[in-house]
Amino acid sequence: MASKVKIQPLGDRVLVKPIEEKEQIKGGIIIPDAAKEKSLEAEVVALGSGRVKDDGTRIPFEVKVGDRVLISKYGGSEVTLGSEKYTLLREDDIVAILK
Repeated sequence: MASKVKIQPLGDRVLVKPIEEKEQIKGGIIIPDAAKEKSLEAEVVALGSGRVKDDGTRIPFEVKVGDRVLISKYGGSEVTLGSEKYTLLREDDIVAILK
């Protein structure tokens, strides 16, 4: 379940919490965190107010808080709140909802 955070994204931005992959051991060698790739799977934690069309109406989000999603590899900005790491990105950087 999504945790409560004290941040409100603006516009069409979405705050997600990366879902960490379990530590991988290849041939008895532990892969250090610095060598691991950024996780592409995340959980939606907070949503902005949505994108505004030229006529002033808002386009609703296709995702909702609690959804597990795949995000683009280079999308968004990493944000640290307390000891937790999050990614703040535009809804366009979300490529799929995992069901």
